[in-house]
Amino acid sequence: VRLQPVGTETRGNGGGDAARAREAEAPGMAKGADRMTDRRLRAAIERGLIGHGTSRARVESEHGQVQMWIDIDPFGVDRHDAFARQFEARGFDGRVRVAPPVPAEAGELLLFHTPLYVDFVRERSASGQGCLDGGDTPAFRGVYEASASVVGATLVAARALMAGAASRAFVPIAGLHHAARDHAAGFCVFNDIGVAIEVLRREYGLTRIAYVDIDAHHGDGVFYAFEADPQVIFADIHEDGRTLYPGTGAADEVGKGAAVGAKLNLPVPAGADDATFNAVWPRVLAFVEAASPEFIILQCGADSIAGDPITHLRFTPAAHGRAARDLAGLADR
Repeated sequence: VRLQPVGTETRGNGGGDAARAREAEAPGMAKGADRMTDRRLRAAIERGLIGHGTSRARVESEHGQVQMWIDIDPFGVDRHDAFARQFEARGFDGRVRVAPPVPAEAGELLLFHTPLYVDFVRERSASGQGCLDGGDTPAFRGVYEASASVVGATLVAARALMAGAASRAFVPIAGLHHAARDHAAGFCVFNDIGVAIEVLRREYGLTRIAYVDIDAHHGDGVFYAFEADPQVIFADIHEDGRTLYPGTGAADEVGKGAAVGAKLNLPVPAGADDATFNAVWPRVLAFVEAASPEFIILQCGADSIAGDPITHLRFTPAAHGRAARDLAGLADR
Protein backbone atom coordinates (compact mmCIF):
# COMPACT_ATOMS: atom_id res chain seq x y z
CA VAL A 1 0.00 0.00 0.00
CA ARG A 2 1.39 3.39 -0.98
CA LEU A 3 0.09 6.21 1.21
CA GLN A 4 0.73 9.63 -0.23
CA PRO A 5 -0.31 13.23 0.39
CA VAL A 6 -2.03 13.67 -2.95
CA GLY A 7 -4.20 11.57 -5.31
CA THR A 8 -6.78 9.01 -4.16
CA GLU A 9 -7.04 5.93 -6.30
CA THR A 10 -7.48 2.22 -5.98
CA ARG A 11 -5.39 0.52 -8.59
CA GLY A 12 -6.19 -2.79 -10.16
CA ASN A 13 -6.10 -4.67 -13.40
CA GLY A 14 -9.01 -7.01 -13.01
CA GLY A 15 -9.62 -9.88 -15.30
CA GLY A 16 -12.52 -11.93 -16.59
CA ASP A 17 -13.77 -15.42 -16.13
CA ALA A 18 -14.60 -17.13 -19.38
CA ALA A 19 -18.19 -17.14 -20.53
CA ARG A 20 -17.72 -20.86 -21.13
CA ALA A 21 -19.15 -23.77 -19.21
CA ARG A 22 -19.22 -23.25 -15.45
CA GLU A 23 -17.32 -25.55 -13.12
CA ALA A 24 -19.93 -27.63 -11.34
CA GLU A 25 -18.46 -27.65 -7.83
CA ALA A 26 -17.87 -23.92 -7.56
CA PRO A 27 -20.44 -22.10 -5.39
CA GLY A 28 -22.78 -19.93 -7.41
CA MET A 29 -22.18 -21.96 -10.56
CA ALA A 30 -24.97 -24.01 -12.13
CA LYS A 31 -24.03 -27.58 -13.01
CA GLY A 32 -23.68 -28.08 -16.72
CA ALA A 33 -25.03 -24.62 -17.44
CA ASP A 34 -24.30 -22.43 -20.45
CA ARG A 35 -22.40 -24.98 -22.50
CA MET A 36 -21.62 -23.46 -25.85
CA THR A 37 -21.69 -24.94 -29.30
CA ASP A 38 -18.47 -24.84 -31.29
CA ARG A 39 -19.86 -22.01 -33.43
CA ARG A 40 -20.82 -19.89 -30.42
CA LEU A 41 -17.47 -20.57 -28.75
CA ARG A 42 -15.54 -19.48 -31.81
CA ALA A 43 -17.63 -16.32 -32.09
CA ALA A 44 -17.13 -15.52 -28.43
CA ILE A 45 -13.36 -15.89 -28.69
CA GLU A 46 -13.28 -13.60 -31.71
CA ARG A 47 -15.25 -10.99 -29.75
CA GLY A 48 -12.98 -11.23 -26.73
CA LEU A 49 -15.65 -12.68 -24.43
CA ILE A 50 -13.73 -15.92 -23.94
CA GLY A 51 -10.06 -16.29 -23.31
CA HIS A 52 -10.06 -12.99 -21.44
CA GLY A 53 -6.83 -14.07 -19.79
CA THR A 54 -5.08 -14.83 -23.05
CA SER A 55 -3.55 -12.81 -25.80
CA ARG A 56 -4.03 -15.71 -28.22
CA ALA A 57 -6.31 -18.77 -28.14
CA ARG A 58 -6.80 -21.57 -30.67
CA VAL A 59 -9.89 -23.76 -30.73
CA GLU A 60 -10.24 -27.10 -32.45
CA SER A 61 -13.30 -29.30 -32.55
CA GLU A 62 -13.30 -33.04 -32.95
CA HIS A 63 -16.41 -35.20 -32.55
CA GLY A 64 -18.21 -32.37 -30.80
CA GLN A 65 -15.46 -31.84 -28.22
CA VAL A 66 -13.96 -28.39 -27.85
CA GLN A 67 -10.28 -27.99 -27.04
CA MET A 68 -8.51 -24.73 -26.25
CA TRP A 69 -4.83 -23.84 -26.13
CA ILE A 70 -4.00 -20.79 -24.07
CA ASP A 71 -0.65 -19.19 -24.73
CA ILE A 72 -0.16 -16.07 -22.62
CA ASP A 73 -1.55 -14.91 -19.28
CA PRO A 74 -1.02 -11.14 -18.92
CA PHE A 75 -2.29 -11.23 -15.34
CA GLY A 76 1.01 -12.75 -14.22
CA VAL A 77 2.62 -12.46 -10.81
CA ASP A 78 5.48 -10.41 -12.26
CA ARG A 79 3.23 -7.36 -12.55
CA HIS A 80 3.88 -6.26 -8.98
CA ASP A 81 7.65 -6.49 -9.39
CA ALA A 82 7.44 -4.49 -12.63
CA PHE A 83 5.49 -1.81 -10.81
CA ALA A 84 7.92 -1.77 -7.88
CA ARG A 85 10.93 -1.39 -10.16
CA GLN A 86 9.46 1.62 -11.93
CA PHE A 87 8.16 3.09 -8.69
CA GLU A 88 11.63 3.04 -7.18
CA ALA A 89 13.44 4.04 -10.39
CA ARG A 90 11.35 7.22 -10.56
CA GLY A 91 12.01 8.06 -6.92
CA PHE A 92 8.41 7.81 -5.82
CA ASP A 93 9.30 5.50 -2.94
CA GLY A 94 10.95 8.45 -1.20
CA ARG A 95 7.88 10.66 -1.51
CA VAL A 96 5.29 8.43 0.16
CA ARG A 97 4.83 6.27 3.21
CA VAL A 98 4.76 2.57 2.38
CA ALA A 99 2.47 0.50 4.60
CA PRO A 100 2.73 -3.30 4.71
CA PRO A 101 -0.46 -5.21 3.94
CA VAL A 102 -2.24 -7.04 6.72
CA PRO A 103 -4.21 -10.07 5.51
CA ALA A 104 -7.93 -9.55 5.87
CA GLU A 105 -9.55 -11.64 8.57
CA ALA A 106 -12.27 -14.12 7.70
CA GLY A 107 -14.83 -11.93 9.43
CA GLU A 108 -13.90 -9.05 7.15
CA LEU A 109 -14.21 -11.18 4.02
CA LEU A 110 -17.62 -12.29 5.22
CA LEU A 111 -18.87 -8.72 5.25
CA PHE A 112 -19.11 -9.09 1.46
CA HIS A 113 -18.67 -12.76 0.55
CA THR A 114 -20.86 -15.71 1.49
CA PRO A 115 -19.62 -18.25 4.06
CA LEU A 116 -19.94 -21.07 1.51
CA TYR A 117 -17.72 -19.30 -0.97
CA VAL A 118 -15.06 -18.30 1.59
CA ASP A 119 -14.91 -21.92 2.78
CA PHE A 120 -14.64 -23.09 -0.83
CA VAL A 121 -11.62 -20.85 -1.48
CA ARG A 122 -10.01 -22.01 1.75
CA GLU A 123 -10.44 -25.65 0.74
CA ARG A 124 -9.07 -25.10 -2.78
CA SER A 125 -6.19 -23.15 -1.30
CA ALA A 126 -5.22 -26.13 0.83
CA SER A 127 -5.38 -28.59 -2.05
CA GLY A 128 -4.05 -26.34 -4.80
CA GLN A 129 -6.24 -28.18 -7.27
CA GLY A 130 -8.90 -27.13 -9.77
CA CYS A 131 -10.32 -23.74 -10.58
CA LEU A 132 -12.35 -21.25 -8.63
CA ASP A 133 -14.65 -20.45 -11.54
CA GLY A 134 -15.21 -21.65 -15.10
CA GLY A 135 -11.50 -21.85 -15.87
CA ASP A 136 -9.86 -18.41 -15.78
CA THR A 137 -9.18 -18.32 -12.04
CA PRO A 138 -7.04 -21.32 -11.10
CA ALA A 139 -6.59 -22.48 -7.54
CA PHE A 140 -3.10 -22.82 -6.13
CA ARG A 141 -1.69 -23.52 -2.71
CA GLY A 142 -1.99 -20.35 -0.71
CA VAL A 143 -4.55 -18.64 -2.96
CA TYR A 144 -6.72 -17.89 0.07
CA GLU A 145 -3.89 -16.17 1.93
CA ALA A 146 -2.70 -14.28 -1.14
CA SER A 147 -6.20 -13.04 -1.95
CA ALA A 148 -6.87 -12.11 1.67
CA SER A 149 -3.69 -10.02 1.57
CA VAL A 150 -5.00 -8.07 -1.42
CA VAL A 151 -8.17 -7.30 0.52
CA GLY A 152 -6.13 -6.46 3.59
CA ALA A 153 -3.99 -4.00 1.62
CA THR A 154 -7.08 -2.16 0.46
CA LEU A 155 -8.45 -2.10 4.01
CA VAL A 156 -5.15 -0.70 5.33
CA ALA A 157 -5.49 2.10 2.79
CA ALA A 158 -9.15 2.79 3.56
CA ARG A 159 -8.58 2.86 7.32
CA ALA A 160 -5.56 5.13 6.96
CA LEU A 161 -7.70 7.58 5.04
CA MET A 162 -10.51 7.43 7.57
CA ALA A 163 -8.05 7.92 10.44
CA GLY A 164 -6.58 10.99 8.78
CA ALA A 165 -3.16 9.35 8.48
CA ALA A 166 -3.23 10.01 4.73
CA SER A 167 -5.35 11.95 2.29
CA ARG A 168 -4.64 9.68 -0.69
CA ALA A 169 -3.83 5.99 -0.96
CA PHE A 170 -2.63 3.95 -3.93
CA VAL A 171 -2.79 0.13 -4.00
CA PRO A 172 -0.88 -1.23 -7.03
CA ILE A 173 -2.38 -4.73 -7.08
CA ALA A 174 -6.03 -4.51 -6.09
CA GLY A 175 -9.37 -3.44 -7.52
CA LEU A 176 -10.43 -7.04 -8.19
CA HIS A 177 -13.81 -5.96 -9.43
CA HIS A 178 -15.14 -9.14 -11.02
CA ALA A 179 -15.45 -11.35 -7.93
CA ALA A 180 -19.06 -11.76 -6.87
CA ARG A 181 -20.35 -12.35 -3.37
CA ASP A 182 -20.62 -16.09 -3.98
CA HIS A 183 -18.04 -16.94 -6.66
CA ALA A 184 -14.75 -16.01 -8.28
CA ALA A 185 -14.61 -14.45 -11.72
CA GLY A 186 -11.98 -13.18 -14.10
CA PHE A 187 -8.85 -13.78 -11.99
CA CYS A 188 -10.60 -12.09 -9.06
CA VAL A 189 -10.95 -14.28 -5.97
CA PHE A 190 -12.04 -11.86 -3.25
CA ASN A 191 -13.51 -8.49 -4.14
CA ASP A 192 -11.42 -6.05 -2.11
CA ILE A 193 -13.57 -3.14 -3.26
CA GLY A 194 -16.77 -4.79 -2.08
CA VAL A 195 -15.22 -5.62 1.29
CA ALA A 196 -13.89 -2.07 1.65
CA ILE A 197 -17.31 -0.58 0.91
CA GLU A 198 -18.88 -2.76 3.59
CA VAL A 199 -16.16 -1.85 6.10
CA LEU A 200 -16.58 1.86 5.40
CA ARG A 201 -20.30 1.61 5.97
CA ARG A 202 -20.27 -0.63 9.03
CA GLU A 203 -17.21 0.63 10.87
CA TYR A 204 -17.43 4.31 9.98
CA GLY A 205 -21.11 4.79 9.22
CA LEU A 206 -20.58 6.21 5.73
CA THR A 207 -23.72 6.43 3.63
CA ARG A 208 -22.43 7.89 0.34
CA ILE A 209 -19.51 6.01 -1.21
CA ALA A 210 -18.54 6.69 -4.82
CA TYR A 211 -16.94 3.99 -6.93
CA VAL A 212 -15.46 5.04 -10.29
CA ASP A 213 -14.07 2.43 -12.68
CA ILE A 214 -12.03 3.11 -15.85
CA ASP A 215 -10.75 -0.44 -16.33
CA ALA A 216 -11.45 -1.74 -19.84
CA HIS A 217 -13.84 -4.30 -18.39
CA HIS A 218 -17.13 -3.53 -16.70
CA GLY A 219 -16.88 -3.77 -12.91
CA ASP A 220 -19.68 -6.31 -12.75
CA GLY A 221 -18.77 -7.78 -9.36
CA VAL A 222 -19.19 -4.39 -7.73
CA PHE A 223 -22.14 -3.27 -9.85
CA TYR A 224 -24.40 -6.25 -9.27
CA ALA A 225 -23.50 -6.57 -5.60
CA PHE A 226 -24.79 -3.03 -5.03
CA GLU A 227 -27.18 -2.64 -7.95
CA ALA A 228 -30.13 -1.95 -5.66
CA ASP A 229 -28.15 -0.03 -3.03
CA PRO A 230 -28.54 3.77 -3.24
CA GLN A 231 -25.63 4.35 -0.84
CA VAL A 232 -23.10 3.21 -3.45
CA ILE A 233 -22.66 5.70 -6.29
CA PHE A 234 -21.33 3.75 -9.26
CA ALA A 235 -19.80 5.19 -12.45
CA ASP A 236 -18.00 3.01 -14.99
CA ILE A 237 -16.36 3.77 -18.35
CA HIS A 238 -15.58 0.48 -20.10
CA GLU A 239 -15.36 -1.21 -23.46
CA ASP A 240 -18.76 -2.14 -24.81
CA GLY A 241 -19.87 -5.54 -23.52
CA ARG A 242 -20.66 -6.65 -27.07
CA THR A 243 -16.92 -6.84 -27.80
CA LEU A 244 -15.39 -7.64 -24.41
CA TYR A 245 -15.90 -9.70 -21.27
CA PRO A 246 -18.01 -9.70 -19.16
CA GLY A 247 -20.62 -8.55 -21.65
CA THR A 248 -22.41 -6.36 -19.09
CA GLY A 249 -22.61 -2.67 -18.25
CA ALA A 250 -25.04 -1.44 -20.89
CA ALA A 251 -26.05 2.21 -20.69
CA ASP A 252 -29.56 1.28 -19.58
CA GLU A 253 -28.24 -0.49 -16.47
CA VAL A 254 -28.88 2.39 -14.09
CA GLY A 255 -29.63 0.56 -10.85
CA LYS A 256 -32.69 -1.08 -9.37
CA GLY A 257 -35.33 -0.07 -6.88
CA ALA A 258 -34.25 2.78 -4.65
CA ALA A 259 -30.88 2.86 -6.45
CA VAL A 260 -32.24 3.77 -9.87
CA GLY A 261 -30.22 6.76 -10.99
CA ALA A 262 -27.35 6.02 -8.59
CA LYS A 263 -25.49 4.01 -11.24
CA LEU A 264 -23.90 5.26 -14.45
CA ASN A 265 -22.59 2.85 -17.08
CA LEU A 266 -20.81 4.38 -20.05
CA PRO A 267 -19.79 1.71 -22.58
CA VAL A 268 -17.44 2.94 -25.28
CA PRO A 269 -16.63 1.21 -28.58
CA ALA A 270 -13.55 -0.87 -29.24
CA GLY A 271 -10.77 1.41 -30.38
CA ALA A 272 -11.93 4.34 -28.26
CA ASP A 273 -9.05 6.72 -27.49
CA ASP A 274 -8.44 9.78 -25.31
CA ALA A 275 -10.81 11.86 -27.42
CA THR A 276 -13.62 9.50 -26.46
CA PHE A 277 -12.52 9.44 -22.83
CA ASN A 278 -12.39 13.22 -22.66
CA ALA A 279 -15.85 13.43 -24.17
CA VAL A 280 -17.51 11.15 -21.59
CA TRP A 281 -15.38 11.81 -18.50
CA PRO A 282 -17.14 15.11 -17.62
CA ARG A 283 -20.37 13.11 -17.25
CA VAL A 284 -18.69 10.89 -14.68
CA LEU A 285 -17.26 13.81 -12.75
CA ALA A 286 -20.57 15.67 -12.70
CA PHE A 287 -22.43 12.50 -11.70
CA VAL A 288 -20.11 11.84 -8.77
CA GLU A 289 -20.00 15.47 -7.65
CA ALA A 290 -23.79 15.68 -7.62
CA ALA A 291 -23.92 12.78 -5.17
CA SER A 292 -21.67 14.56 -2.62
CA PRO A 293 -19.78 11.39 -1.70
CA GLU A 294 -18.02 10.95 1.63
CA PHE A 295 -15.41 8.60 0.14
CA ILE A 296 -14.18 8.02 -3.43
CA ILE A 297 -12.66 4.84 -4.84
CA LEU A 298 -11.05 4.84 -8.30
CA GLN A 299 -10.42 1.50 -10.01
CA CYS A 300 -7.97 2.43 -12.78
CA GLY A 301 -7.09 -0.89 -14.33
CA ALA A 302 -4.30 -0.38 -16.84
CA ASP A 303 -5.88 -2.63 -19.45
CA SER A 304 -7.78 0.34 -20.86
CA ILE A 305 -4.46 1.85 -21.97
CA ALA A 306 -3.42 1.25 -25.59
CA GLY A 307 -1.31 -1.84 -26.15
CA ASP A 308 -3.02 -4.22 -23.75
CA PRO A 309 -2.96 -7.69 -25.38
CA ILE A 310 -6.55 -8.67 -24.62
CA THR A 311 -8.61 -5.49 -24.72
CA HIS A 312 -9.34 -2.99 -27.45
CA LEU A 313 -9.29 0.49 -25.92
CA ARG A 314 -6.60 3.02 -26.76
CA PHE A 315 -6.50 5.38 -23.81
CA THR A 316 -3.13 6.86 -22.84
CA PRO A 317 -1.73 7.38 -19.32
CA ALA A 318 -2.93 10.98 -19.67
CA ALA A 319 -6.54 9.81 -19.42
CA HIS A 320 -5.78 7.91 -16.23
CA GLY A 321 -3.90 10.91 -14.88
CA ARG A 322 -6.84 13.16 -15.56
CA ALA A 323 -9.21 10.81 -13.75
CA ALA A 324 -6.97 10.67 -10.68
CA ARG A 325 -6.39 14.43 -10.58
CA ASP A 326 -10.03 15.33 -11.06
CA LEU A 327 -11.27 12.92 -8.40
CA ALA A 328 -8.54 14.05 -6.00
CA GLY A 329 -9.66 17.62 -6.56
CA LEU A 330 -13.26 16.65 -5.95
CA ALA A 331 -12.27 14.89 -2.73
CA ASP A 332 -10.45 18.02 -1.55
CA ARG A 333 -13.60 20.07 -2.09
